[in-house]
Parts: sequence; C-alpha cells; structure tokens
Amino acid sequence: MVFTAGQIAGILEGEVEGNPEITVHKLAKIEEGEIGSLTFLANPKYTSFIYTTKASVTIVNKDFVPEQDIKTTMIKVDDAYESFSKLLEYYNHVKNNKVGIESPVFTSNDAIYGENFYLGAFSYLGNYVKIGDNVKIYPNVYIGDNVKIDDNVIIFAGAKIYSETRIGKNCIVHSGAIIGADGFGYTPNKNGEFNKVPQTGNVILEDNVDIGAGTTIDRATLGSTILRRGVKLDNQIQIAHNVEIGEHTVIAAQTGIAGSTKIGKRCMIGGQVGIVGHITIGDRVKIQAQSGIGRNVKDDEVLQGSPALNYGDYNKSYVHFKNLPKIINRIDELEKKD
Repeated sequence: MVFTAGQIAGILEGEVEGNPEITVHKLAKIEEGEIGSLTFLANPKYTSFIYTTKASVTIVNKDFVPEQDIKTTMIKVDDAYESFSKLLEYYNHVKNNKVGIESPVFTSNDAIYGENFYLGAFSYLGNYVKIGDNVKIYPNVYIGDNVKIDDNVIIFAGAKIYSETRIGKNCIVHSGAIIGADGFGYTPNKNGEFNKVPQTGNVILEDNVDIGAGTTIDRATLGSTILRRGVKLDNQIQIAHNVEIGEHTVIAAQTGIAGSTKIGKRCMIGGQVGIVGHITIGDRVKIQAQSGIGRNVKDDEVLQGSPALNYGDYNKSYVHFKNLPKIINRIDELEKKD
C-alpha cells in the first residue's frame, strides 16, 4: 500500500512541512529509514537521526524545531508516538480488511454471519454459530457448535474455538490459541484410578480481550470461565476451568492459573508466574516474573518469589540470601571462639 504525506497528515490531523505528494510504502525505525519509508521521532535520544535518516516522511511533535537542514518531509502532530500508533492501527485495519468466503470451507446450514465477513480456506463453522459484522476468520480455524462471536473480532489462522464459547466485540484471538477445551477435572475411584468429570460449562470473553498465540483457556466444569472486558493475555498461557480474570488485567507469557481462582481488575502478572487454584487475588496486584502464588492476595500488593513475598520484603531478604555463606562463616568463627 502506498500513501502520500498529505494523506497521512489527513489521517492524523497533522501538518505537512515539506513535500505533501511524496509517497511511502513501508515503515522503518528512524535510524534505519530508507527512501519510501515512514518513521517517527518521539524520544529526544533519537533526535540526531532525523538529520541523517533517509526516510521519506517522519512524524514529529508540533514543538520540534530542527537545528540543521533535514531532507525528510515532516508531519507535525500533537503526540508523535500516539499518532504513529494510530497509524499502525489504521494500517492493520486496511491490511486485515478481507471480505468474502474462500474455498474450500465448511459452514453448517444453521450458521449466521453479518456484513463484511471473511472466512479463510479450510475453516469450519459448526451448528448454530452466530457471527456479527466485520468479523475476520483466517484459514484453518475451527468454530464449534453454538459459538457466538460479536462484531469486529479477528481470529487468526489455526485457532480452535470449542462449542458454547462466547466472544465479545473487538476481540483478537491469535494463531494456535485453543478456547474451550475441557478443564482438568478428574476424581479418584476406589481402585486408585481417575475418572473424568464432565466439563459442561463454557468460556466467555468480554469485549476488547486479546488472546496470544498458543494460549489455552479451559471451559468451566459448571458455569463459565470468564475473561472480563479489556483483559490482555500474552502467548502460551494456561487458564484453567472456572477461572475469572477481572477487567483490564494483563498477563505475560508462560503463566499458569489453576482452577477456580479469581483475579481482580487492572492486575499486572509477569511471565512464568504459577498461581494455585481456589484463591482470590485482589485488584491492582502486581506479580513479578517467575513468582509462585499459593495464598489469597489483597488489593494493591506487589509480590515476588516462590512462594511469593511482599516485593519490598523479598528484596530485603535477598540481600541476606546472597550473603548467606559469609554469614554462616561468621557464625562458625564466633562458635569456635566460644
């Protein structure tokens, strides 16, 4: 796709300084800019590069005044970083705005879909599937029976959406994600064997939820596994049955959350965190990477370690952990003197 500086300025409500007819067809870092590329300057540390960049167009803040001659055409905006992000969003929207049903696919006679629908080749829509407007489903996606998908959802190639799942507006499900597989429910019998407990619930994703590649979210035993509005999950995360995650909580890769745990609003959970089942984590909690959570957590706690401690206590204790050999030697010397 090719855009002129004038067209970009119109999208961003910015002002062009330079040639409004110059065209760009790709994006670049300011230090790696080439002819035909678009870049931006937001961090003052990179100011020197605007005088040497070969990028055809550079987005800058309105208060930027060059101290040397520059060759790049500038688009001046209120916030260069925010505007560049807006442009990326617009670019993705245009790039992903596919429409139509490719072949071969399977769609049941009971499936319903809205306007501007895209269904990639080798995908499957089960019985009584209901899909809203502007939904894009890429190739090799499986959508099970009775799934409901609201408007403006993107499901990338190879994702699997099991039966009864509910997906709200503006959600993104990345490749390889599996939503609605059975929860890990078994009960031992008198012979020491494990009998499967039927998993009869579902998964609900509310509006504006993002699911990373390879992430798995299990259906509930009864009721629903729920991700509330605005939750963002990284790649390769495991969410067990009957978990509930509060609004605008973000979770980094390789975290595992065991069954029936409730996580509050606006929490930030680092990578490789392990959380046991049947506990409650409050609102605005921050958990550092590789921590192990085995207890209820109050609002606004910051935790680190395994088992996790208060973040400040952990750092104080770590000073002693790393000095433990020296401390033991001192104790040994004192005992010898006695």
